[in-house]
Amino acid sequence: MRILHITNHIQKIGNGIVNVAVDLACLQSKDGHDVAVASAGGEYKALLESHGVTHFQLDQSRTPLNLIKAAWRYQEIVKKFQPDIVHAHMMTGVVLAGVLRRRCEYGLVSTVHNEFQRSAVLMGLADRVIAVSHAVADSMVQRRIPKSKLRVVSNGTLDSPRHKSIKDYQPLPLYRPAIATVAGMYSRKGIVELIEAFVKIAADFPQVHLYLIGDGPERSMFEAMVQKIPFRCGELRQRIHFEGFQPEPQRYMLATDIFVLASHHESFGLVLTEAREAGCAIIASDVDGIPETLDNREAGLLVPPKDSLTLADALVQLLSDPKQMHKWKSRAKQNLERFSAKRVSKETLAVYGELITNYLENRIVKIAAVLVSK
Repeated sequence: MRILHITNHIQKIGNGIVNVAVDLACLQSKDGHDVAVASAGGEYKALLESHGVTHFQLDQSRTPLNLIKAAWRYQEIVKKFQPDIVHAHMMTGVVLAGVLRRRCEYGLVSTVHNEFQRSAVLMGLADRVIAVSHAVADSMVQRRIPKSKLRVVSNGTLDSPRHKSIKDYQPLPLYRPAIATVAGMYSRKGIVELIEAFVKIAADFPQVHLYLIGDGPERSMFEAMVQKIPFRCGELRQRIHFEGFQPEPQRYMLATDIFVLASHHESFGLVLTEAREAGCAIIASDVDGIPETLDNREAGLLVPPKDSLTLADALVQLLSDPKQMHKWKSRAKQNLERFSAKRVSKETLAVYGELITNYLENRIVKIAAVLVSK
């Protein structure tokens, strides 16, 4: 197959959507398909090229003039590459590929990662809509995307071509016990609730430190929140570490005792699979696709979103009982095979194959009808 992936960029900034697209492109090329990526570019270009993936420059910035340029450029790319499948990973890409398809004979596939965004309904322009979890699929059905279009391909990035084996990372010398999250610095990632929960338990566990790994537009707000902790608790402020974006978060996770993802919304929670692989005890929000990622409570503790008190209770439960901590660390590392990036690529290729088969069957029917009429 000739496969064209469209994404906004291919920057190495911890964007899960970009990471999945890059993994698919590399693995599909390795399987012998002719693969290209259209994006505004980024650090992953060298990795793609090393795997035989062609990169086309396509700036999809949403200004009227640039969108006109993007439409023209997209048509040039399609004419040159002549894809059998176009796989759009973000909203602008699926709109371009859907509106400009005209007589171009390619199957259009979209992947829905953030279904909580209202614009996610536009992903339904595709012939097949891949949901990264059953929770996402259910949400898209509620948005009136036909079930006949939907296919569930659960996310997974373990053994990704983007990074080394977990065995090849050296853990960092963090203060222990260590609580950590790896997330964009957004309120919807539950950063406020995590800080509040840590403040509630910190006095009872004076050796515990909190590591916030990631960057984003609200980081300064969270830092200001920490600085407002009363002066008498000044020592506590020194135990909350803003580490910024880290290209190798695995080094933190390998030294982490409790990994927390307190998101308000989360289609799947890819970072949880990496925390599981690193052997962290996990506490996460009971929302959207997270329960699926944690084997429906078998691989981690689930707490209500936006509830710092219950989150604090869960932290106390693990920190005060070494046996509980060990149990949840052990459970996290079980049943990880299903999160393989290779499995995701294989199942995605099956969706492509289904579209191509349908197309060929329809062509045969049309040709037969013409022959019969003559």
